[in-house]
Amino acid sequence: MKFEGTKDYVATDDLTMAVNAAVTLERPLLVKGEPGTGKTELARQVAQSLGLRMIEWNIKSTTRAQQGLYEYDAVSRLRDSQLGDERVNDVGNYIRRGKLWQAFDSEERVVLLIDEVDKADIEFPNDLLQELDRMEFHVYETGETIRARHRPIVIITSNNEKELPDAFLRRCFFHYIRFPDPETLRRIVAVHHPGIKDALLTTALTQFYELREQPGLKKKPSTSEVLDWLKLLLAEDLTAEDLKRDGANALPKLHGALLKNEQDVHLFERLAFMARRQGRS
Repeated sequence: MKFEGTKDYVATDDLTMAVNAAVTLERPLLVKGEPGTGKTELARQVAQSLGLRMIEWNIKSTTRAQQGLYEYDAVSRLRDSQLGDERVNDVGNYIRRGKLWQAFDSEERVVLLIDEVDKADIEFPNDLLQELDRMEFHVYETGETIRARHRPIVIITSNNEKELPDAFLRRCFFHYIRFPDPETLRRIVAVHHPGIKDALLTTALTQFYELREQPGLKKKPSTSEVLDWLKLLLAEDLTAEDLKRDGANALPKLHGALLKNEQDVHLFERLAFMARRQGRS
């Protein structure tokens, strides 16, 4: 069972090696990288490539580790007992299975995505250490122990917004998805926008990398954003000639797909203003 990428996802050699190493070691794969570099999509493509079902657990700031195991609805049970409902005789009727339980109880091996783990409280990763290590957990309300029928392939993503605990990191195989170089980005574009004219792509990517590398940029545009931008350029039927800029206009056309805050827009407006002043002097 080896991951080799798919026709819809350009995976570098080091990324495919990381996926397969995590599978071999039976360790969670921790994937870091800036937003929009395909971390979440990687899990979907691994599942597709290996012919496995994917279970997705999207983490929020309010998410607790216990929710991944199960939740006991004591309020509903109390209400039903007051109404004389016979369901109260079986506490299992009030246990809601979490994503880890679903993955452990699956009749076939699955890919379990724990997406954006760094959004949760700092203790969240540590609270899952034992369950991910032993592939089992105890349900105190019913007295049963849930063990994984088949060890899931666990992929955990992080946008690097906060440091993760050392004990958690020790149990993972780590990979950082670097922002793609121009050649790799061309391959990614070819998957999403086949047939795009080379002159347009060359000009667009040149402007894109110039924008990304501009000092002082608060949020660098990502892979997903350049794909959106190219989609707009194609929809507007723009050519490489249409993208040409003079010194008075530092912003690329349809820049709203690339720049996502006013600070970065103002930065390029100031650059254009300075260029105009220098042109007059």
